[in-house]
Amino acid sequence: MKLQDFLGKDEKWSFDAIAEDADLARQIQVLLIGLGLLEPPADGKFGPVSVISLKKFQELTKTEESGFLGAVTAKKLIETKIDDLPKPPLKLGNDIASKIVKYMLSKGYQVFTNPKEYNIVYVEGVDADWTLNSDTPNQFNDRRIVIEVVNGVPKIVDHWEATTEPGRYYTYNPMNPKGAARIQFGQYKAWAVGTHGTAEPHEALVQVGDITVCRDFNRDFKRTGDKLDTGDNFYVNQHYGFDFPRNDIRLASAGCLVGRTREGHREFMAIIKQDRRYVANRKYTFYTTVIPGDDLLKTFPG
Repeated sequence: MKLQDFLGKDEKWSFDAIAEDADLARQIQVLLIGLGLLEPPADGKFGPVSVISLKKFQELTKTEESGFLGAVTAKKLIETKIDDLPKPPLKLGNDIASKIVKYMLSKGYQVFTNPKEYNIVYVEGVDADWTLNSDTPNQFNDRRIVIEVVNGVPKIVDHWEATTEPGRYYTYNPMNPKGAARIQFGQYKAWAVGTHGTAEPHEALVQVGDITVCRDFNRDFKRTGDKLDTGDNFYVNQHYGFDFPRNDIRLASAGCLVGRTREGHREFMAIIKQDRRYVANRKYTFYTTVIPGDDLLKTFPG
C-alpha cells in the first residue's frame, strides 16, 4: 500500500495496520523525517515514536483524522512542505541565545526556527562567558556560534574561539591592492561546503555568493571610513586557524571567518552538515550572520 492509494477513497487504517505494511510505514517515515517531525532512519518499523510523529503532523495540519490514517492525512503528507507547517512562537528570554535572536530580528535578519535548521552567527569582541573584551587586533577574540531553535526556544548547539577580522600580516600585506577585507556586519547567504586551502586543504564553508567587505586601505584595523566592496569572489571562507595562539592570528586570516582550532572547526562542520537543508541538497548555500558584540550587549543588556 502507498499513500497515493488512499486518495479519493474511504480507507481508514489504524496505526497497527500501518505497522504491518513496511513499505507504507517507510513512506510515511520518509515524509515525516523531511518535515523535521521524526529522526531518521526510515526503517519501516512503525513503533510508538513514529505514531507520535504522525499524530503531531495530524494535529499541526488539522486533518481531523485522529487515531487513523485516511485520505485527508495521506494527501497532506504527500503535499505538505516543511515551510507550510505552523511554527511555534519564539520563546525569548534573557540568555545569550535569546539576545542574539532578538538582535537578529531587530535587524530584519532571517532566523531559522525549523528542527535541524542551524543559524550560524559570529559575534565580534566577546569571550566564552559572553562578556565583552577589548577586541584587540590580531587576536582570536570573537565567537563562532551555532544556534538551533527547539520548540520556539533558541539553544546554542556549540560555540568556539574565532576571528572575523584579518590578522596583522595581511592587514600590512593585503592580497588586494584596495586593502585587507574585513567583512561588513550583516547577514549573507553566501557559503557552501567545500575545501579551503592548498598547503593544508580541509573541509570548510567556502564563499559562493555575494558579501560586502570593508577595505582597510589605511591599515588601521577598523571599518570606520573604509570603502565598501561587494562580490562573490573574495575567497572569504569559514575555515580553521591551524591552532595558532589566541593572541596571534599569524597567516590564518586575510579576512576569512576563522575558528581558531582544527578540532573545534571539525566539530562545527560536523554540526552544520546535519542541517536538514544540506542533507537534502549537498550544494545548499548557508546563511551566516556577523554582529558586533558591543552593540548586541548594549541593545540587550542584563
